[in-house]
Amino acid sequence: MEPGSRAAAPGGVSVSAVLPAGGSGERLGGATPKQFCAVQGRPLVSYAVRAMERISWISDIIVVVSPENIETMKTIIEKYGHKKVTVVEGGITRHRSIFNGLKVFAENEFSSHLLQKPEVVIIHDAVRPFVEEDIVSKVVMAAKEHGAAGAIRPLVSTVIAASADGCLDHSLERARYRASEMPQAFLFDVIYGAYQQCTDYDLDYGTECLHLALKYCKTNAKLVEGTADLWKVTYKRDLCAAESIIKDNLSQQVCVITNVKETLAQVGFLLPESLKSQIKVETISVSLRKNDSHLQNIISGQCYNFVCVNDKRCAIQEVQALVGMLEKSNIPLLYPVVLISVHLDVSENNSFSIGMEDLTTIKKFARETKKKNILVYGLLIQCK
Repeated sequence: MEPGSRAAAPGGVSVSAVLPAGGSGERLGGATPKQFCAVQGRPLVSYAVRAMERISWISDIIVVVSPENIETMKTIIEKYGHKKVTVVEGGITRHRSIFNGLKVFAENEFSSHLLQKPEVVIIHDAVRPFVEEDIVSKVVMAAKEHGAAGAIRPLVSTVIAASADGCLDHSLERARYRASEMPQAFLFDVIYGAYQQCTDYDLDYGTECLHLALKYCKTNAKLVEGTADLWKVTYKRDLCAAESIIKDNLSQQVCVITNVKETLAQVGFLLPESLKSQIKVETISVSLRKNDSHLQNIISGQCYNFVCVNDKRCAIQEVQALVGMLEKSNIPLLYPVVLISVHLDVSENNSFSIGMEDLTTIKKFARETKKKNILVYGLLIQCK
């Protein structure tokens, strides 16, 4: 289902999301705040927005940024085609920024128009790019039942407390404690009510939303075991790790497509045999000029690599059809899509020549698709 469409949320509740993105990136170092640092040529915040945007039952996404970065965020939204996103000016602290994001649903002064108040609101850091729908669904369901919920992970290191003279005072039993992660979810009235009651000290020095719900609304949050990919980009090494994960994810699956001709189908089914020990390979035999539901499901499942095996005479039309399907899916908005068009010459005329007109058409088409984040490559094979 495409971004902008609506599907039933877990438990049938209305859901929106607030993404605080107003940090200065002090621990990262450098002049650019970490949420705007490029990973694979794309700002980190765009990955987090897209992760939420792909979840069809999230109605609105509020991105809260510092005043000087409002235009930067609007440019990112326009450049990457983000939908259902509202940019809000943040406060001087994390809690004040989140509070401003929530006010969009309740107070006119923070938006040109009030957005519909959701029953459940998700809070997720803009520098946690790898959140999946499954964990978001789990915290939303738990929040509906308990009023508040948050993802957690086991502690990696033991937490200790230091005395005034810099010596060990005591340590915590690691097995009893968990690291609080994102996403978190709340009944809107619970978390908004908690922020309305907050003291200035809470707003200026607090960092944990679940604690506010407990302190001011007596709402004891349900803790949901999260996955290992919920980590937060904090230091420069985390940007390198994020880039590595993205590259690894993109290279794990390929779809091999042939048309229905017997010779081409044989080539298409032999190719996966040499690849399947290294990556996940999906093979289908279909004309791309027809609307095939199996191929649509593969695309919607976020496959970013395609090998299209065709008769040379119809290759460009088939590739154009596949590019059209990819564009409609919006998946190139997040990561680059690689499309390798294999042109099989099965004619008796043993010539490798392609007419200059055809060659010019293919090159021009590849240049145009590159602008859309679809990288088209061509390979001509003569079969004797």
